[in-house]
Amino acid sequence: MTRNCIIVSPYFPPSTLAGVHRARHLAKHLPAAGWTPVIVCVDEAYHEEQLDPGLATLVPPTVEIVKVPALSPRICRPFGFGEISLRAWRPLRHAVFRLLATRPVDSVLITGSPYYPMLLAKEIKQRFGVPVVLDFQDPWVSAWGAGQPRWSKSGIAHQLSVMLEPKAVRAADFITSVSDTQNAELCARYPWLDPTRMAAIPIGGDPEDFDQLRGMLATPPRLAIDRPYVNLCFVGTFMPRSGPLVRLLLTALRRLCVARPDLGKRIRLTFVGTSNQPNDLSTYRVRPLAQEVGVADAVCEIPQRQPFLEALTILARSDGILLIGSDEPHYTASKIYPALMSGRPFLSLFHVASSSHAILKAAGGGLAHAFADGRPDTDIVADLADSLARFASAPESMGRADPVVYEAFTAPRIAARFAEIFDRVAAAERRHLHVCGIQVDDAGV
Repeated sequence: MTRNCIIVSPYFPPSTLAGVHRARHLAKHLPAAGWTPVIVCVDEAYHEEQLDPGLATLVPPTVEIVKVPALSPRICRPFGFGEISLRAWRPLRHAVFRLLATRPVDSVLITGSPYYPMLLAKEIKQRFGVPVVLDFQDPWVSAWGAGQPRWSKSGIAHQLSVMLEPKAVRAADFITSVSDTQNAELCARYPWLDPTRMAAIPIGGDPEDFDQLRGMLATPPRLAIDRPYVNLCFVGTFMPRSGPLVRLLLTALRRLCVARPDLGKRIRLTFVGTSNQPNDLSTYRVRPLAQEVGVADAVCEIPQRQPFLEALTILARSDGILLIGSDEPHYTASKIYPALMSGRPFLSLFHVASSSHAILKAAGGGLAHAFADGRPDTDIVADLADSLARFASAPESMGRADPVVYEAFTAPRIAARFAEIFDRVAAAERRHLHVCGIQVDDAGV
């Protein structure tokens, strides 16, 4: 029996922002797991960022998408807000409530960021008796936000998140996030949360994205890969706490250039999309580090976030993929899954306690490095330099990642996990209605 769910995701393809991929994967693969989704998002005409039409082609034409308008940011910013879900608050709310009032719906998923639509959970349950699942792709309340000046824009946003998050969380029937650590932090903030109503589900990757990409590889990417060199490419946001690790990598390259100039001069490191903003052309994060270390000639940085298929093309054409974590022990990186599915070898550096390191080490197909608190940087630099030398001399020797290791993180499997959660909350709601003496059939109440 097929059931219906609403997925509220203010950003959806052709938006190029990273948050679209949860809803995109579920929209495509939930039907195979017995759930028919309807996407509620903000019309791309009201987005401020550069769009990615290629990404929209990965959404099946059979997916029902309800697009709503939003106020102009030019009108809203003088009043102190420009965030898209606030500009589109009333249309989003109206679209969700109209769907709930006019068709049978068995579950609602609200994914963020942005997080403000999660505040609809209480009213959805009270008015329509439909269970709500909240999906936190990043923390709403964060340690970074807590460290901002109280009356700065970021500080005020943090104070709002501290006030509003518990209201949303309390109304949820189930909560998902991308890591066990994130769930543990939620439980620490709200001891009344039931851990049995929570799950850690990474964004994962869709191997079928690469199937579509193969038909495009005859077209050169806008970013040229310099073929006389061995090109190692990093695609994605450069996080502030990644800086020390990138510096270690650059120092290792400098060490190789001095010890083995014949190999060191063959390496080119390319960092793409480091600012994570489609419109940012000038915020360099890696280039200053490369200049300080003395390897600027071997490093290329493009801050602008690239269209999704363009980013996949860069991965698929590179000689190796750079996967760099942060100095946080439990940092997880969603980018590892497309990297493993690309079939290209990788060089990675994560904390030894990170689940990303464990997965990469188990999958093989690359050189997985780890650091531990107290391990000397000189040892890490030496190991990285040896790995760079191996890439420079024999990049084909790395083999390929084992698909069995990352199969659980493919989009179809993750959609199946969400389907199980929807089944669970829908069944619980039906039991609740039965106890209350309300008759329910397959068409609804």
